[in-house]
Amino acid sequence: MQQPVQNIIFDLGGVFLNIDYGATRQAFIDLGVTDFDALFTQSHANHLFEDLETGKVSPEEFYQQFRQQTGLAVSDEQIRGAWNAMLLDFPPERLEWLDKVKDKYRIYLFSNTNQIHHEAFSADFSRLNNGRNFDDYFIRAYYSHTLGLRKPYPASFLELCSREGLAVAETLFIDDTSKNIQGAQEAGLQTVYLQHPATVLDLGLL
Repeated sequence: MQQPVQNIIFDLGGVFLNIDYGATRQAFIDLGVTDFDALFTQSHANHLFEDLETGKVSPEEFYQQFRQQTGLAVSDEQIRGAWNAMLLDFPPERLEWLDKVKDKYRIYLFSNTNQIHHEAFSADFSRLNNGRNFDDYFIRAYYSHTLGLRKPYPASFLELCSREGLAVAETLFIDDTSKNIQGAQEAGLQTVYLQHPATVLDLGLL
């Protein structure tokens, strides 16, 4: 019998921030990358992209290594623009829902991201929401590039729960990527696999 949920850990992309992986894929193809799917997809990251998402390389090192790996003579700005193309919008109704759900549960964020994306979506959110910081919706927001660990590895979930003193059996993890859900289950968390077109408004948590 499952224990009552006291804590919720939310993913970001595909849950609160709309993401279009195809836009980034096409932008890199337009730059001349012929095998982008071997580099990065929703459920896979090659060594360079994984290093970026765990903070092992800086954006500047990433740009340089990307040029070395692909052999392309492209600028930092071109790479950044293509990489950020996937970042879309924060639907207002999901933010209104988030404001309510934080009154019922202890809520956290855990996102596989990187300094390049984090700077871009944080600035966009602040600009469109009267200077508000997106992280303020949560008790704490964890990002893989600062945590040094990324999903789907079970150790990443256990580290987050350990830092926050959360009982894994009382903690629900919500994500739109099945691989991440599997990792959370292996760590002992309760899970919800949020599949498009469902949104957080459909979860029945309020």
